[in-house]
This record gives sequence, C-alpha cells and structure tokens, in this order.
Amino acid sequence: MTVKLRIAVRDWDYLTPLALGDIRSEKLDVIVDRVGTLVSDPGEDEAHEASEMSFSRYVSLRDEGDTSIVGIPNFIMRGFRHRCVITSNDSGITSFEQLAGKKIGVTGWRDSGNTWTRAALRRHGVGVEDAYWYAGRLTAAHPITDRLDGFGREGRIEAMPGEQPMMEALREGVLDAVFTPFMPDGYFGKNAGFRQVLPDFRSAELNYFNDVGYVPGMHLMGIKPEILAEHPWVAQELSDLLDESQRMWTAKRRKYAETTPWMIDELLKCAQDLPEDWNVSGIAANEAMINDFAEELHLQGILQRKLSVEDLFPFYANKA
Repeated sequence: MTVKLRIAVRDWDYLTPLALGDIRSEKLDVIVDRVGTLVSDPGEDEAHEASEMSFSRYVSLRDEGDTSIVGIPNFIMRGFRHRCVITSNDSGITSFEQLAGKKIGVTGWRDSGNTWTRAALRRHGVGVEDAYWYAGRLTAAHPITDRLDGFGREGRIEAMPGEQPMMEALREGVLDAVFTPFMPDGYFGKNAGFRQVLPDFRSAELNYFNDVGYVPGMHLMGIKPEILAEHPWVAQELSDLLDESQRMWTAKRRKYAETTPWMIDELLKCAQDLPEDWNVSGIAANEAMINDFAEELHLQGILQRKLSVEDLFPFYANKA
C-alpha cells in the first residue's frame, strides 16, 4: 500500500521535479504544497504531515521538550551568510570588522539565518555585545510583528523605532547594515543604492567553507511522529526523494544554463570550488554543522544549554 504524504515547502527551484511528479516513489505518494510563509506550528497543522521548518525553531522545540514534530536531517534550505549583510552604496564599511559599534538590522532575532550570520561576524571579532541590534520589517510590504521574540534588551537589542522599514532606515543612515538573505524589490537594479558589505563575499564564503567544511543549514524537514510510528521508513524515503529532485534539477540547470547570462560561469565555479556532496543529507554528514549551530544558539543566549545531536534527532540516534 502506498502512503500518502502532503508536505508544505517554500518554492525552491530544486523541488520542481518532485512537485511536477518527475520524481516518484512506489511506496510514498508525496503531494507538494508550495507556501510563501513557513507553517507556524507543524505539529498542530492538520493540512500537512510534513513541513519545511526553521532549524532554530526546531531546536527550540526540542529544548522545550516538545515532541510534536520529528526533524529529518535533510536541510532543505542552505546558504552562506556573508552575502546576506548589506549596506548603502555610500557607506565606507567594507569588512565585518568595521561593523563593531554599528547599528545592524535583523528581520528576526532568533531566525536560523540571522544566528548563522551573527556567527560569521563573531569569527571576525564582532559578537552580540559589540554592536547595536534592531529587529524589524525589511520593507513596508512586510507585516509589522514581534521580531524580538522575547530576546530584546534595552540599549543592545531593540525593535526598530516607529516600526520604520529597515531598508528605508538603511538608505537614510539610521542603520549601518541589514541582514537579509532575500534581497528586496529593486535591489538588482543599477541604481538600487545598496550593496553587500563585503566586496568579494564569494572568496569570504569559500574561505569559510574550507575552514568549517559545510554550507550552513537554515531549514530542515519536520514530520509528525505518528507517521513514523506507523511507517518508520517514510523519513528516509522522503529525504531520498528530496535529494533525487535536487540531483535532477541540478542536471537540468546545467543543461539549460543559457536562461540566465553567465550562469554557466557560476555553475563551473561552484563545481570547482565545492565538493560534489556539499548538500548531502543525513546525520553523519551534517554532524559538525548541527553541533556548531547548537553551540551558536547557546553562545548567543537563545538557548540556556547546548543540545547534542542525540537531543535533536533522537529518532535517528535510537536507530543507530
């Protein structure tokens, strides 16, 4: 009998083959729902059996003893963070070290990506206590909501004054830099007025990879425990389907690289600079990254203790 599994994921390009049915399983019928915003509480979501979720949110749930969702160590969103620190064109800041004592905007304090970005800054001597932080909406099109999540501290970590959009504050010089993995509308225009802080962020990211050995994971797949209680094989089957979808999409992107000028140059550089298995899933391949992320959450005061790999992924630890 085929098990039906409805999953909620963002519209990542490499999931296209899975969403279109080009990737199939004889045992698992995966129905892909594309969502613009992550499911807020995957364990209570009646519409989906599995969901893309924030790595930070998942770790916090495990720390709280919440077992309503089981993490699958397939990191559906990965990315280097050096490129995610932006400033205005007329800023004189061209290094992470120069952000010491500056005002930095973030879209959410304990977001996985922002945790990794602060970790990157800390490697250059700029820790949480070395800058002034403001949490807020990126642009006026984004909703006004609590982005401090209980971690605000007067004079160090505060909400954006007057809920001013951070890109507007950056343009006016109210902020010196902003963290964002998703560039706002108009950013890629010739007269956008903004740029990455690091002129050669690619080299910085490659140096980072050669040092730590991984591309940071931001999101992972979470699945309801009752599914695994009845069908424990589903976790690995779903992970394998996600991996196969990425392999197929990578092959198609290499074949049809002319859809974006100079994409072939980027694909060639990635193939030369990164190992073929840079995005491999599973506990063993990601143990160092998982440990480092758990340590960052502790060092940055988001969690009061560092959780182990076994704490975070007991389903896999129990199978070892």
